[in-house]
Amino acid sequence: MEKIDYRYGNDLDLDQVIELYHASTLGERRPVDNRATMEQMIQRANLVVTAWDGELLVGIARTLTDFAYVGYLADLAVRASHQRRGIGIELIRQTRAQMGPNSMLVLLAAPKAVGLLPEDRLQPAWQRLDSTHKRTLPRLAVKPPISPRFFRIPRLFAKLIRICQLTLHPIR
Repeated sequence: MEKIDYRYGNDLDLDQVIELYHASTLGERRPVDNRATMEQMIQRANLVVTAWDGELLVGIARTLTDFAYVGYLADLAVRASHQRRGIGIELIRQTRAQMGPNSMLVLLAAPKAVGLLPEDRLQPAWQRLDSTHKRTLPRLAVKPPISPRFFRIPRLFAKLIRICQLTLHPIR
């Protein structure tokens, strides 16, 4: 394996990005067959960090952020052949380095990604508030994946909205 090079920016070859999504299994949960949507996803993300093994795109972290309070790590993908080499963690570290010092990074873990990131570096979003209800600053807040059936029940959907409000805003 060559040295991995990390780059910033969303001026990427769409075919390379789509191929990476397929090679990382993230393509199973993203609209990779809709090129226009994929192009907008990349172009409209305001923080994109990529990992390169020579000329081969091996990882991407696509984040939507305000650079002050919170960033939503919408996509974290590492090519299956390059997983378990620390590339995902380094993509997260590079992303955090570009965000504000008091901002948090939120990642909704995909089912196949569970276990790929070391748990000792993550803090669940629901543990983000301390006993005085003041905001703490985890390095990365992670929510468990939610079953698609969850969204079919309106009462539970309302509960999800309340949980999200609690995780994104301090309780007053």
